[in-house]
Amino acid sequence: MENKKSTYLTLTQVKNKLEHFCAYQERCHTEVTTKLYNLKISSEEHDEIIVHLIEHNFLNEERFACSFARGKHRISGWGKNRILGELKMRKISSFLIKKAFREIDDEMYFETLHKIALVKWNSLTDEDNNKKNQKLIGYLHRKGYEMEYILDKLTDLQNTIKEP
Repeated sequence: MENKKSTYLTLTQVKNKLEHFCAYQERCHTEVTTKLYNLKISSEEHDEIIVHLIEHNFLNEERFACSFARGKHRISGWGKNRILGELKMRKISSFLIKKAFREIDDEMYFETLHKIALVKWNSLTDEDNNKKNQKLIGYLHRKGYEMEYILDKLTDLQNTIKEP
């Protein structure tokens, strides 16, 4: 039985290590599972460890999704499309994604869009307005904002910031 162990860590050591891993920042199940594989923990022990983390409130997908959405929007300026893609990549359920989006109110969302669009617009030095427009659209699209909001913001910027 000892030969099946692919690691020198005991179950208690692994639990402690993952408790610290989850306490450092919010984690999702996918990240914890990846960490278990990286630690070369046998698959049979994965469920027991994950259940332990959930029972002791170290691992909570709802808390992760809400924290992720809030943080990525507030700190990184991401739009809902980018946040949605990242949460889906982490295998977060649609129900929890909807709940996470409630953490971002519309006023804050549009204020962030305005701020990052204005900063980017002012940093673009292209003489050709079409190139400048395309660069702004591409930037905001990569940030994850919806095209209708990007086009509205572009029109707004063009109307309020006139070239002398």
